Amino acid sequence: MTFSEVWQKFNEVIHYPLFSINQTQITLLSTIIFIFVITGFILLAKLLRRKVLKKILSKMNIAEGMRFALIRIINYIVLFIGLIISLQFIGIDLSGLAVVLGFLSVGIGFGLQNITSNFISGLILLFERPIQVGDRVTIGDTEGDVTDIKIRSTTIKTLNNISIIVPNSEFISGRVTNWSHGDKKVLLRLNVGVSYNSNLETVIKALKEVANENPYVLKSENISVRLSEFGASEWNMVLLCWLDDPKIYYQVESELNCAIVEKFRKYGIEIPFPQRDLHIKSGIPINFENKTN
Repeated sequence: MTFSEVWQKFNEVIHYPLFSINQTQITLLSTIIFIFVITGFILLAKLLRRKVLKKILSKMNIAEGMRFALIRIINYIVLFIGLIISLQFIGIDLSGLAVVLGFLSVGIGFGLQNITSNFISGLILLFERPIQVGDRVTIGDTEGDVTDIKIRSTTIKTLNNISIIVPNSEFISGRVTNWSHGDKKVLLRLNVGVSYNSNLETVIKALKEVANENPYVLKSENISVRLSEFGASEWNMVLLCWLDDPKIYYQVESELNCAIVEKFRKYGIEIPFPQRDLHIKSGIPINFENKTN
């Protein structure tokens, strides 16, 4: 077999029509070109995201969440342009996308509602930005930091260093507590009971000293102590102070509690334990003597 015959057979194979879309024949060659072009755009998007955009945006005075959203949006735009160009390379014009969208709508009707909902929710999260990378959030029983927002799901790293993958639709349709949204300052509220025998002024002084001595408590914000209620065996006091980052909430809460124990010992302030008074009343005496008729 001559080279020309081999070349002819090769041409017949790569130009053999596999299927057609909107009267456009899709051959093996066009499929290979499509895969090659779309792969090139995927690599280009990764290169832009990891090498170029991060370096450029990191030098600008832009919040971390905004930088992440811009990188994601540009990444999706590059991939979308790559898809359009790849379709043009294999001979499918934009009108042929109507067929693809038609198949997609049928697929949605057969069970892709959740995927579509998460996809649209992902776009809303990127554009509206109710949550951002680095935010401390609570969704349901899960509390942690947002580490990644993708088009379908969001990754939350819990306080136990466990990554939880949450569908984006839960952030849009459900109730989410964002500790970092807008202003990161958070109010720390500590409850402590003191004995009725304590000096109230000394108690207030001790609690304020505890807050002022902690380096994480904002001194620019008001530190206050309140007597919230009269308990069964103690005054219920409340220490209110502000932190500049919700991520240190539990750490500072523990530090303040430990400092309160030491400070109360210094000033002789008693933290009472629950007490119950038991009163025993004598009953009616019972005569156990045998009665004889």
